Amino acid sequence: MKEILGCIKLAQEEFHMFDEGDVVAVGLSGGKDSMTLLHALSLYRRFAPVSFDLKAVTVDMGFEGFDLETLAAFCREREVDFIAERTRLGKVIFEERREKNPCSLCARMRRGILHRVCEENGVTKLALGHHGDDLLETFFMSMLYESRVNAFKAVTRFERTPLIQIRPLIYAEERQVREAAQRHTIPAVTNPCPASGDTKRQKTKESLEEFLRRTGQPRSHMIRALCRSEIVL
Repeated sequence: MKEILGCIKLAQEEFHMFDEGDVVAVGLSGGKDSMTLLHALSLYRRFAPVSFDLKAVTVDMGFEGFDLETLAAFCREREVDFIAERTRLGKVIFEERREKNPCSLCARMRRGILHRVCEENGVTKLALGHHGDDLLETFFMSMLYESRVNAFKAVTRFERTPLIQIRPLIYAEERQVREAAQRHTIPAVTNPCPASGDTKRQKTKESLEEFLRRTGQPRSHMIRALCRSEIVL
């Protein structure tokens, strides 16, 4: 966990993600990334240069078998308020609308719900569990599938809402997150989404892994390059 906390500390120094008195909510999906982020922030707030409150917000897609109780218990153990928003998104997207490419629509709708719930609960910063590997994959996906150069921001400000979106794990590699989750026995809730594992992102991930294996170059160089570029700033 020291490596993860070091990455969060670096992100704070580079991007000033946390301000005094912030109410920070982690978008808790139940996956290893968001669960590890919540655990790390529950530790980081003890020695952070500013004081902030910490919450967790989960959007329940309505899929059968989604384990909300594990998420609630995880938050209670860390004295973090847990907010679960139950929806019918899964049924609407996959059964009623039968979307051929559901991931983009799902992401937009979940993001909208997350923002609304955050605003209703006095949240000032929404922390997402995207790490450096996610950044690389998004960058390559934008070129391969959208014919543009794009990546998500470390800190995102919106025109219509005072809520600010942050990604404290942006300097962390997926390997570091996975190892931290294993070492600290951080649970992960199975994603019941029918599209899980069969996406453009998964294909990009596999291609990127092969590229890095063949070149023998550390992914940390690419992550740092993107983090310090105008694309991410």
